[in-house]
Amino acid sequence: MPKKSKKIGKGDNTQMSLFDMLSQQRDERVDNAPGRLNVTERLLDAIRKAIKQAPKSRESIADEMSALVYPIEVTANMISGWVADSHPHRFPAEFLPALCHVTGTTEPLQILADAAGMFALQAPDALRAEIQQYAEAESQARAEKAKRKTLLSMLEGGEL
Repeated sequence: MPKKSKKIGKGDNTQMSLFDMLSQQRDERVDNAPGRLNVTERLLDAIRKAIKQAPKSRESIADEMSALVYPIEVTANMISGWVADSHPHRFPAEFLPALCHVTGTTEPLQILADAAGMFALQAPDALRAEIQQYAEAESQARAEKAKRKTLLSMLEGGEL
């Protein structure tokens, strides 16, 4: 006889909510990180990785970033200086959104958000999380309504 699979959902209080799961993942990333709030090396590594893994040249990345941060001009030499070990320059935070947009990664911004104790979700994921939060609130409201109906019927029946 086949075993019945346990359904997760109604009445199962062991299932984590989406926000609980995201919070736990963020806490694990932040709490387990050595030098918890010193993001210098992790951020620089993420920026280098974004540039290296992008299917574009540094010149293309610079041109696209320039268009996004107009009227400021970003050059390939500037990018090289920001990520070179031999240069004391740091990547300007105001250019991170443009870099992430051009390279298609959000890891540099995620590192900063994690350090600040925040979530950084892309728009569709943020909407899914919000929808899940509403669904959980609706479920909780239905459960509270059912409790009150039960209590009302007990009071009206004189069983209390």
